[in-house]
Amino acid sequence: MWTALLAALLVTLGLQAAPAASQTEHAAAAQELTWTAGDDITRYNAAPATAVAGTATIVFENSVATGNTTGMPHTLTFVTSDPEFNNDVELNILANPNDDQGGRHTAEVTLTPGRYFYHCTIPGHGQMQGILVVTEGGGEDTTAPVTAARVTGTQNALGQYVGSASVSIGATDEDGGSGVDRVEYAVGDTGAWQPYTTPVVVDQVGAHKVRYRATDKAGNTSAEKSTEFTVVARPSDDTAPPDTSATVSGEQNADGTYVDMATVTVSASDTGSGVNTVEYAVGAGAWQPYTAPVMVHQVGRHTVRYRATDKAGNAAAEKSVEFTVVAAAPQDTTPPVTGVSVEGTKNSDGAYVGNARVTVSATDAGGSGVDRIEYSLDGGPYLAYTAPVVVDRTGAHVVAYRASDKAGNTSAARTVSLTVVAGQVPAPNCPEWDERLTVIVGTVDSGVRNRVTDNRCRIGELIEDEKEWTSHALFLKHVTTVLDRLLREGVVDQREYDAVRKAARQSGIGRPGQTEGYRTILDGSAASFAKWQQVGGGSFAPNADGSITSGTTRAGLGMLWYPQRKYGDFSLKLQWRDDAPGTGNANSGVFVRFPWVHDHPDESRPEWVAIQYGHEVQVLDRPDGDMYKTGSVYGFDRVGLAGAGVTQKGTWNDYEIRVVDQHYSVYRNGVLINEFDNTGGQDFSPPRSDDPGTDGRRFASGYIGLQVHGTTDVVSYRDIRIKEL
Repeated sequence: MWTALLAALLVTLGLQAAPAASQTEHAAAAQELTWTAGDDITRYNAAPATAVAGTATIVFENSVATGNTTGMPHTLTFVTSDPEFNNDVELNILANPNDDQGGRHTAEVTLTPGRYFYHCTIPGHGQMQGILVVTEGGGEDTTAPVTAARVTGTQNALGQYVGSASVSIGATDEDGGSGVDRVEYAVGDTGAWQPYTTPVVVDQVGAHKVRYRATDKAGNTSAEKSTEFTVVARPSDDTAPPDTSATVSGEQNADGTYVDMATVTVSASDTGSGVNTVEYAVGAGAWQPYTAPVMVHQVGRHTVRYRATDKAGNAAAEKSVEFTVVAAAPQDTTPPVTGVSVEGTKNSDGAYVGNARVTVSATDAGGSGVDRIEYSLDGGPYLAYTAPVVVDRTGAHVVAYRASDKAGNTSAARTVSLTVVAGQVPAPNCPEWDERLTVIVGTVDSGVRNRVTDNRCRIGELIEDEKEWTSHALFLKHVTTVLDRLLREGVVDQREYDAVRKAARQSGIGRPGQTEGYRTILDGSAASFAKWQQVGGGSFAPNADGSITSGTTRAGLGMLWYPQRKYGDFSLKLQWRDDAPGTGNANSGVFVRFPWVHDHPDESRPEWVAIQYGHEVQVLDRPDGDMYKTGSVYGFDRVGLAGAGVTQKGTWNDYEIRVVDQHYSVYRNGVLINEFDNTGGQDFSPPRSDDPGTDGRRFASGYIGLQVHGTTDVVSYRDIRIKEL
């Protein structure tokens, strides 16, 4: 009976060959596991604690329905880099009430027995975390494993083991069902628990006890058991005791005393039967087993004695070492004190116009002196502060700063928040425009903060995921080149590098059939509208339905333009509606590829800067009046109403303007109504002599704008999107 039981127990640890038990009977049925979040950034509202192995639907909801009233984004991420937890489920979901799923996202995964660690990756949300325990199917496992041990070796007539004994430990979890997770053992009554992987060999002469226990994957731990035995020396003619020695180490003063602590290392060797025990004693104290170097912290004069015996019973004569320990001089434990100042021109709202200059200072009262100052822009890695930080990217920013002294004390990080609005300096000429909070490649969220880089462009803008790539490999090569540079410059760390590159691989950008998305630059929100700027006469006003309407609050001819960036080749999509009162008709236009308005010679008439130096694609359905109708390139190429598919007033029209090199294509409600190749030759009389470019050709890139024509020529726009080609 003993042989059969032990054989079954040892199968779990591979100590004896036996067929593995089938686990298919424990396969778990499909299940749904739901996490919810709200306004609280310290915890998930609800999260499962347990699950069974098998397929599962993960539901993560961060919506108004689950208590999110502020639009705060949260993530649900499974950690795959910690060896203490399962790493076979890669999950990283970003959700907020305003996303295209309404904040509710699902994912299909396969869970295996063990523990999964999950958390929120957004900075400041570090307390949102937990552990999901997964067991085998068939019900909750509440039964601990069954354990047994066997001692083997050469025994004498008294049952003592000669020379050494080997202890084999086995465990099974057939009743519980979740399976054995780990087996542990400890030597003696006070020895520390250690993982059991192979039989424990004990060759020290004397009486011994080995304790053991096991834990299953559901967390049930068996009661501690033990086995006791005695090891005696092999017959030997060894009569020589071991050789012993000791060394003292630590930080010493000039007089040879040890500062704060001395460490005594004892060694023993025996060429005959072998060393059996080594012991030490501090001063007149009792003898203790020597298992590791002895550290002495108490100030004063000390003596450490030591001795050893071999397995034949020969004892070495007692020896000792002497030394003195003194207290260290008082150390600097006070971190530096930091301060910050922000300079720049402010507008009436307190925002900085054009740029803000952030100056950080630090002093150290602890005495060791300031060693370094560091800063972090918008959640990025800390960088060395050597000169004031100039922040000139429009939008809200947070600068964190800290300082360290020469004793290694680092001050707590402090922050200063500021907002920069457009000034006289043009926006940076970045490959794309992307002000989302995290770096999203295609539709895959990397979770990395979309921070501003040294060239004033954000990481997401340098990735160029909106560009039409000819192959996925070419796109990945481009992303790798960008990330290599950002890693060298300290903009991203290795973890962030890997996360963005992984998102690029998963995006599929450049593969056949891949459809690129458009970037929205006017979505009806106040924040989106604030990025545009009104110049000249007239104005646009935002409406509750997300649209904007011209000429309702101020008369005059002018322009609403988007000064955030210039566009070269692009596809611009929007919707417009004729809202002119009475029998009148809307008269407006979409300006493209015009230069920076401010400080321009024609700044007093900014709409003429756009018309004369860029192009206006006309919006006008009136049968009489101006000869340039909807779809016309004003001053260059006329389109009549007959082929434009005119709709009734009050009807939304889809409008697409595609510009590639100097070729313009205009679509109304999906129908191509005009194509124009710009080679000069405008209709204005007389022609302008300062028309830019070669042979009358217009600029290859410029800004986007909308025309205000007056209080009777009312037009509404909404949903303005652009894709760079």
